[in-house]
Parts: sequence; C-alpha cells; structure tokens
Amino acid sequence: MNVLVYSGPGTTSDSVKHCLETLRLILSPYYAVFSIEPKSLLDQPWASKTSVLVFPGGADLPMCRLFNGDGNREIEKFVKRGGCFIGFCAGGYFASARCEFEVGNGAMEVSGSRELKFFPGVARGCCYKGFSYESEAGARAVPLKVNSEIFPNLTEKPLFNYYNGGAVFVDAQKYPNVEILASYSDPIDVEDGPDAINAAVVLCEVGKGKVLLSGTHPEFTPDLLKAQADIPGFANVISTLRDSNKTRLEFMKSCLKRMGLNVNESSLSRPSLTPLLMISSQNDGASKLIERLESTIGYSIQNIMDVGTDKFRIHKSLSSFATAQHKEGYEDPDSAIIDLFNCNDVIPDRKLTPYFNLQTFNRNLSELYKAAGYSSNGAFGSTFVYGEVLTSTSVLMDRNAQLLRCLPEGFTIHGTTQVSGKGRSGNVWVNPPGVVAVSTFMKLPINNSQSPIVFIQYLASMAFVEAVSQYGLGYDDIPIRIKWPNDVYLLRPELIGQELPKSPGEPTYAKIGGILVNTNIFNNEYYLVVGSGLNLSNAAPTTSINLFIEEYNKYYASQGKRLDPISAEKLVANYLVIFNSMYNKFKTQGFEPFFDLYYKRWLHQDQIVHIKDKGSFRAKVTGITKDWGMLLAQEVDLRDIPTGNVFELQPDGNSFDMFKGLISRKH
Repeated sequence: MNVLVYSGPGTTSDSVKHCLETLRLILSPYYAVFSIEPKSLLDQPWASKTSVLVFPGGADLPMCRLFNGDGNREIEKFVKRGGCFIGFCAGGYFASARCEFEVGNGAMEVSGSRELKFFPGVARGCCYKGFSYESEAGARAVPLKVNSEIFPNLTEKPLFNYYNGGAVFVDAQKYPNVEILASYSDPIDVEDGPDAINAAVVLCEVGKGKVLLSGTHPEFTPDLLKAQADIPGFANVISTLRDSNKTRLEFMKSCLKRMGLNVNESSLSRPSLTPLLMISSQNDGASKLIERLESTIGYSIQNIMDVGTDKFRIHKSLSSFATAQHKEGYEDPDSAIIDLFNCNDVIPDRKLTPYFNLQTFNRNLSELYKAAGYSSNGAFGSTFVYGEVLTSTSVLMDRNAQLLRCLPEGFTIHGTTQVSGKGRSGNVWVNPPGVVAVSTFMKLPINNSQSPIVFIQYLASMAFVEAVSQYGLGYDDIPIRIKWPNDVYLLRPELIGQELPKSPGEPTYAKIGGILVNTNIFNNEYYLVVGSGLNLSNAAPTTSINLFIEEYNKYYASQGKRLDPISAEKLVANYLVIFNSMYNKFKTQGFEPFFDLYYKRWLHQDQIVHIKDKGSFRAKVTGITKDWGMLLAQEVDLRDIPTGNVFELQPDGNSFDMFKGLISRKH
C-alpha cells in the first residue's frame, strides 16, 4: 500500500523532503512512500491503493484553493472509509474546522473556516512569535510533554521538535473524538482555552479512519538541517534537535502505531551508503570499464568522476576500503560521492561483504554458465557491482547517462539494502536485507521489430521464477507465479497443502517481487536497465521464498521432503544465467519460444475480469498478443458465452487488480 505525501502548492520543498525521509525510514518496507502532485490527487483514483495521505508544512491557503470542493470531499471519503491522514503544521491548519493564524498581524493574518474539519475546533497560531515565510528566522526546538497515559514509555527522556509557525489545537480535550498525544511544555504566545492544555499533537477519529495533526514537525530530521550564518541561533536549534533525535523518532513511530500502521521496529536511522565493489569473471572487464570511463568522461577532481547525476570516487585497489567504509557524520544519499572499488585482480573476501559472498557468487556464476552449455561466461553478470547499502541498483545506471553510454552489455548491480528503491508509478522505499535487488544493462536496436522491448519485462519476471524453480531438485514444488505483466507472486505459506480455488485471489497468493524496465535511447539503440526485486528472506511486507520453504519443510517433514534455504549468491547467479539465455534467444526469435512457459507460470488463464473504461465489461483472459504483448480479454456474458468483442490492453496503460478481477485504465 502507498503513503502519499502531497507536494504541490502550499508545501515547501524542505517539508516534503523531511516527510519522505522520516516516513520512509519508519514505514518501509510495509508501505511505499512517495510524493504526489495535486493533479494526481484530484484526477486519479488513488484512494484504493493508499493507506495514508500526508499534507506537509508550508501555507494552507494554496491547499484550500486547490482542494476546496471535490478534492476535499474525496479526502474526507477516503478517511471516513478507513484511511489515515497526517497534517504537519500547515497541514494541521488545513484539516481543522477553523484556522486562526497571526490574527491581528496585518498582512500575515489568515483566518477562516476550513472544509475538512477533521479536528472539530480551532487551530490557532503562531504559538511562538517570530515566524517568517521561507526562513528559519523564527524556527526553534520546542520541548513537548508527551501524554504519559498513551505513551508511558516515552516520558523518561526530553522530547524536542522542530517548530516554525505551527498551531495549538484549541480546547482539544473537550472533543470526544480527539486524543492529545503531546502538548507544548513552554508557555505559548496565543490563547488556548481556560484549561490551557496547549495541545501540540492530536489524533482524531473520523468515521473508520484516523487523523494525526501536529503543530510541530516531528517529521523533521536534524541531519537535513543546515546552520545558517545569518541566523546565529539556528545552529543551537539543530544541536538540540540532534540530541533529542532518537526520542523524536520513537515518538513519531509511536504516533504512527497509534494510527494502526505497521512500523519498522529495527531501525532508527537510514543506513549510510557503503562502497561499491566491482568484479569481473573474464577478460579484465572491470579494469576495461574503468579505462573506458577515464578516456570518455575523465576526472573532475583527483579520482572523482562526474558520471551524470552521481559522482564516483574511483579506487583501483582495496587499500583504502576501510577508510571509505567508515565515514563519520550523515551524508544525503542523493548527493553523496559514491566510492567505487575496482576488484578485477582479487575478488574481496567474505569479511568485506558479510551479507553477500562475492567469491561464492562468482563461482556459482561460472558453474551455472558451464552447466547451461556455455564455453565461457555469458555477458550477464560478467562485470558485476555489489554494494551492501546503495541508493538503487537501477537508479545508479539509469540516471547517469554518461555512465550508461560506457557500460558493457550485461553489466549488473546488486545491493543488499536500497535506501531509495524504485518501483512503478514512482514508488520509493527503503528495502531491508533479505530482498534480492538486482539490475542489469542491455541494448536493443530500435528497428528490431522481431523483438519488441515490451517483452523484456516478461522475460525478466520469467527468469526470476525459473531461477527459483530450477534452483535444485524439488524447488519446482514452490508455487511461484507471474501476475500480468511482470509481478512475481507466491502462495501464502499458511495455505500449503490446502485445496485452492480455481482463480487464486487475495487470500491465496502474495506479491514477493516485480520488474521495472527503464529505457533510454542513444545512437538508434534502446539502452535498457532491467531492475528486478524478489523477497528472499524478509518477513515484511508480505512473505518471502525462504519463509515459505521453512513452512514447507514443517508441513512435509513426515513425508521426508525438505528444501534447503535459497542463498542470494546462487539465486542471483541462476537468474542472470537464465535471463542471459532467454535474452539471446529473444533477440533472434522474438517472444514466440516463451509463450508456453509464460502461460504455465502466470495466474490468469481463463480468469473472469471486469474492464472499467467508459463502462464495465465482463471478460475472460485468454492470453497476450504476439506482436506487442498486450493482454487479450474476450468479452463474455453472465453465462460466460463470448459476445465477439475482444479487448487488447497495454501493460503500461492499465492497472490489473487481480484480487478484485478489475482492470482499469491508468490516468
């Protein structure tokens, strides 16, 4: 499910950035957290796949201008049906029954009723004088008093939040649907009410949903704040927030749990990037790539190379690895210089890469290529980069055009933890260890009508499914399947051995992986980055292959059946060898040789669906077209008799909710 952070008029870029940073840290991998523009909120059917809608800080009047009327009605409907809404600062004013901001202060004053009324009273501010738009001049670190009855474990250490212009929720204690989670500790500069509770953070029940509103910024992380010479006191604000940061995160996490959300209990900080290690299994591929980069791009400063959006610090040996691995202080992953080590001569020992044994991977790759009939290793994985913590295996290639132009076909990146993992529709998350994330580079001529690029996503999903099924003797018992066009699903472990319905729905199969293909065009060729992800050992957000194997072994123990856990090293190698073989055949023969296998592995044969496009049509899924890989669905009546109408649906233009049997056009 999605967590949508509104990023349109009325928000500031800093507020959006802090929201994304903290919510991804706390809510990944259970939710995909990403920003959303107003047009998407106003025009697209976002609610059904969304758990939380967030309105960050800024100014609420532009929000009112955009959403008053139909927009707010959709938001209200979403919450009353069980969705969650979070409003920080301006978002808190926006979602209250009345906004009173700087009343009596000339041009600064904003006051009036608001439509959502999630908090049924008045949001009044500024609580502390000195606020100035687009400035830290009035910012401060404010102490909060946590409600000890609701959060008894959070009262031992002081809690400070970033504050800049937020409200007090007047007389919050009087409303039956409102809980006060925290109050301002210091006296405030506006009137609250006779009881002077000074509510800073409140949780409101609205229909079946929950609404968290905050006058402070518990989502602001001090690591993203920078001292400013023209605001001398701001450095002290950052220092205070940094000292209280662990408590801030615990408070934010507790608030989200109070809303009924799943949170990541294991981490209180986004992991720092680690060095990338590049190996090659043949022909000095790693060293040749470095030479190509040097001659084509060159260095900007010393050994630093600007490859597009990112900058790489090139190391030609492992002598400085320890220094690069243990950096002090926080670095923004999106702007940090990335250390890349050429390990062409010596493959690093397991001690340097405890989560992924490069020596074992390289041995598996060579053995599997040999078993597949290759006299030497194929292209896929022959030049291979591994990072324990990286931004995104796909983004490292796709957003760096200069690098992309220099890469050999089959160049592959694998990471244990992605801090900016990317999915379809812009989804971004922090994936934990246990998710196999691997991206591979390939090229196809534009004029090759024999092999349309739309089928690449189908090949990649099949390759991952086959990598599991062909892992060893007995692994083809694992019911791993493809959801059109390229998601990977697995039978839920608790259903092992049970009779299943003919058309598996939500209770039976869970998503464990997917494919994202990014395309660039250079020199009349498609430059493709195929990103693949599969839940191998992680428990959240759904299940994983090895968790299934664990339950499989328990169920079949009496029959003597047992499967060993799948290792990431062999799985990645198997995937690359299978994908390489499929791709080579695809380039010369197209997708024709793969139709039978795709249908064997997918979940949809003869599934009855409802197609929503200018009406609703009942149809039976019959396959995919041989030219452009579109989904074929034959319209049928209530007795499943064909009417003669046939639909051809583009994979990138339609959304397929398999569990509801619903296909709708993407907007």
